[in-house]
Amino acid sequence: MGRTGKSPQNPKTRSGPAALTALLVRVLLGFGLLTGLPAAPASAEADLPRTRLQVMGGLAGVSQYTRFEQPFWAQRLPELTGGRVTADIAPFDRSGIRGQEALRLLRLGVTPFGTALSAVVAPEEPELSALELPGAAPDIAAHRAVQAAHRPWLESLLRERHGTELLAVYTYPAQVIFCARPFASLADLRGRRIRTSAAAQSEWVAAIGAVPVVTPFAEIVSAIRNGVVECAITGTMSGWQIGLNEVTTHVHAMAISWGLSLFGANTTAWENLPAALRDLLRRELRDLEARIWEAADTETGTGFACLTGTDRCTPDLMETPGGARRTRGRMTLVAVSPADEALRRRVIEDVVLPRWADRCGVGCVEEWNARVGAALGLSAPRPR
Repeated sequence: MGRTGKSPQNPKTRSGPAALTALLVRVLLGFGLLTGLPAAPASAEADLPRTRLQVMGGLAGVSQYTRFEQPFWAQRLPELTGGRVTADIAPFDRSGIRGQEALRLLRLGVTPFGTALSAVVAPEEPELSALELPGAAPDIAAHRAVQAAHRPWLESLLRERHGTELLAVYTYPAQVIFCARPFASLADLRGRRIRTSAAAQSEWVAAIGAVPVVTPFAEIVSAIRNGVVECAITGTMSGWQIGLNEVTTHVHAMAISWGLSLFGANTTAWENLPAALRDLLRRELRDLEARIWEAADTETGTGFACLTGTDRCTPDLMETPGGARRTRGRMTLVAVSPADEALRRRVIEDVVLPRWADRCGVGCVEEWNARVGAALGLSAPRPR
């Protein structure tokens, strides 16, 4: 279905509310956005048509989804619109959808509103790896600065190349290394099999002399329990929530990466929603994004607290999103040593940036250096 022009600022100036409503019904039904016919509003701006949105959310079983995404679409949106706009939301990893296909499905309109994990879709779009090169943002302040610098470029790339309107960028808590056997530094991990989530993490792990094993999030605990891997990279809080402390003994304090979710809408479906609804969604999703970032910062610390069993892990945190009750962990927190920091810097400069530059090309590298390289004190080399 092609785009037929920009949405009017005032639908009444075109062919009247009835014609607009009929057009909206056809468009939304075509994209699976609407079930049933809308009630004819007295004003398209003041009274939204009854609309049911279909949303593909992020990872199931972690707080970003259970505390923020799911309640927003299932509760907050209906409350804001007096029940006129509702939504069905499901986490992508329980929807029979491969994460690698998220952007393609958005472009095609199969998922009118959807979430793409940047690390998972990056192999098919090397430029997106620029959002989160492992080791580039070792703290939340650097992470925020990197994403703010990338935002205008990211909006244009998704709109022009993937037919997707970027509505929010969510982050998970710091992604750190958990291990089933003791270690005192990153150098001690040489030769160990470590769960990774994507190619960029795998390159980082290989660069420190370990063996990367790409494993779905839902399979982390079983992979360690069954000896498939000895260590795993995942979020501090999500690791706690899935019981990773029950199968590992040590956790490292360095943020290898963070984990970004790009939330957007198929451009055609988005532009055919009423302007008032688009405005409402933009405003509310900006607020949702801000709350998720604040929570990720807080949960990085509380995740460590629950994993290691400090008093900061309060009783309310022991109730996991899935309803399971956990006790405080007894893991050993491995501090970041000067040698670890030197290794992080060496790996990103000598391995991560050069390999990414070769995949991405000259123009991509020049743009990354101009956007964020100088701020991070890093420079991606020209491709070979």
